[in-house]
Amino acid sequence: MNIAIDGPAGAGKSTIAKKLAKEMGFIYVDTGAMYRAMALYFLKQNLDSSNETEISAAAQAIDISICYQNGEQQVILNGENVTGEIRNEEVGNMASSTSVYPSVRKKLTSLQQKLADSTNVIMDGRDIGTCVLPNAEVKVYLTASVTARAKRRYDELQEKGEECSLEAIQTDIEERDYRDMHRDISPLKQAKDAILLDSSNLTIAQTAEAIQKICQERM
Repeated sequence: MNIAIDGPAGAGKSTIAKKLAKEMGFIYVDTGAMYRAMALYFLKQNLDSSNETEISAAAQAIDISICYQNGEQQVILNGENVTGEIRNEEVGNMASSTSVYPSVRKKLTSLQQKLADSTNVIMDGRDIGTCVLPNAEVKVYLTASVTARAKRRYDELQEKGEECSLEAIQTDIEERDYRDMHRDISPLKQAKDAILLDSSNLTIAQTAEAIQKICQERM
């Protein structure tokens, strides 16, 4: 069974998807971690992120999968566990630079689909229900008002002791929404058969419960 959760930044997709995966015994497919694993491969091959031709060719030799050991996500790159290597800034920058290439996105989409074909998965992102898992049994478009999403991010940063501006966060979210919805490749949009769920006034537990109820109806 495949569950696709799409929606704008700050809607709580990853938090909800991880919680549901744990409760339902599904694999949570961290698409961001997969992009980072691919970026790590490019770095180890000493490739220039601006050279699309080299990056595209190298991407074809990559295999990435996700599994769990003792409840912890493990990212496997060409048979090697690279979980501890993909979270540094250099890898993040390479991932950001190369994820815009159509060949990279196409390769990762095929890897994500391969995972979804072999096990029960929950996947979240911007184009899961529309592009990556168009045949998913459950599709949810999880959203929340800009005000609610900005307040959540503000509270999160405040808890970490970081200085921030609620107004600046809200502006950033509005701009990111526009970019995500108007990008040329796989823009953010609600799949025609996705269920719209607005979590503006819901807690994490209430949102997870609502999606789990949807899943039970489809099983």
